[in-house]
Amino acid sequence: MALSDLIKIERNEAGIATVLGILKQRFGDRLQTGQDVRRQHAHTTTYIPNQPPDGVVFVQSTEEVQEIVRICGEHRVPLVPFGTGTSLEGQTNAAGGGISIDMMQMNRILAVNPEDLDCTIEPGVTREALNTHLRDTGLFFPIDPGANASLGGMASTRASGTNAVRYGTMRENVLALTAVMADGRAITTAHRAKKTSAGYDLTRLLIGSEGTLGVITSLTLKLYGIPQAISGGVCPFPSVEAACNAVIMTIQMGIPVARIELVNALQMRAMKNYAQLDYPESPCLFVEFHGSEAGVAEQAESFGEIAAEFGGGPFLWTKVAEERAALWKARHHAYWASLTLRPGADSLSTDVCVPISRLAECISETEADIARMGLIAPIVGHVGDGNFHVMVLIDKNDPREVAGCEEFVSRLNLRAIAMDGTCTGEHGIGQGKMGFLELELGDSVDFMRTIKNALDPLNIMNPGKILPIVH
Repeated sequence: MALSDLIKIERNEAGIATVLGILKQRFGDRLQTGQDVRRQHAHTTTYIPNQPPDGVVFVQSTEEVQEIVRICGEHRVPLVPFGTGTSLEGQTNAAGGGISIDMMQMNRILAVNPEDLDCTIEPGVTREALNTHLRDTGLFFPIDPGANASLGGMASTRASGTNAVRYGTMRENVLALTAVMADGRAITTAHRAKKTSAGYDLTRLLIGSEGTLGVITSLTLKLYGIPQAISGGVCPFPSVEAACNAVIMTIQMGIPVARIELVNALQMRAMKNYAQLDYPESPCLFVEFHGSEAGVAEQAESFGEIAAEFGGGPFLWTKVAEERAALWKARHHAYWASLTLRPGADSLSTDVCVPISRLAECISETEADIARMGLIAPIVGHVGDGNFHVMVLIDKNDPREVAGCEEFVSRLNLRAIAMDGTCTGEHGIGQGKMGFLELELGDSVDFMRTIKNALDPLNIMNPGKILPIVH
């Protein structure tokens, strides 16, 4: 499926009108139907067209979510959960209209258990707000996708980010969750024990389900001690291949790197101009180590030696917090920096993930494809786990550019799948990548559809996402 060929679901006009009337009477001003609010609650991050809901309800409790789900179920009206809206594959679009459930007023931190290294929160809490709250406890939550996303949204899309190579993804860091299912019941998938063998793993089933099976209303998360010392820095390389080979050796040597991020030469040029960085305009690795004072120094020195073997360096590293913060601020602003490469252009940000042994090959072939097609498309990557992102800058009003972008993305996805990888390491399927799910997983998609039909027989839970519609 081409990215511009969005799934459209037949609208239930009578049901939508009835539900809007009921919700208006029940929620008053917390139901918004203005055009601007509705458009803000659909897809806004890339050029995928905006499909707004018919109304937005700002909920404040699990019970309110249950009430809305039951009302929508009774009248067969779609509903779409919404956090901060930073998803990239159309997950928040309302393909058949209906109701957007805005979760951001459910933003309480319900419990912090320092002795057990966990906390329980509502889904509207953002990762930055949680870490600010935790600062005095000596603990932190490490999953960092770059954007200040809501933790409910991060769980729904199975997010990861810059720290995943050491701390894992949302899949590994959610102990339990509460979700409202399609029949209006609220279920709790587990307790706070660090492991369990009790029944099916519903926690992992709902993580990454993009709101198609249930609406997450609380999360119990793993926490970690703030490291005694942190060192980090930037290391230039003569080529992307050399940088990737240094990553592979670093991982294989067992160096406990916390973050290891690749930016290619074009992305480095954008970041230099945007953030006034004093680094070479060449492929670079942004690296960070966590541990003791002696440990992080030893790890940095070992990495520098590995980098030198592949022609990289000098590796400029620091333990000064302010200098490291400036470094990672520049990395997190890579999206905005990239937009300066073609002012006024629209963007499509896409990601794939491959086994780390195929990473250099995959990125090199992708760069060659970008050059062959004449695209402006910088590359960044969470390369410690084989994941990288390409941001294509296009004029969405030029059909030839849109077609060329979609051809490139298709080739990228097929390349990753052919290398025993995946068409999405962390952005999810949403609408944009439905055409590649069956190519990647084959008959497994039929079993996904069976689960969806069993848990959501009326297809009201974020319909038109993940699973291609069978006609």
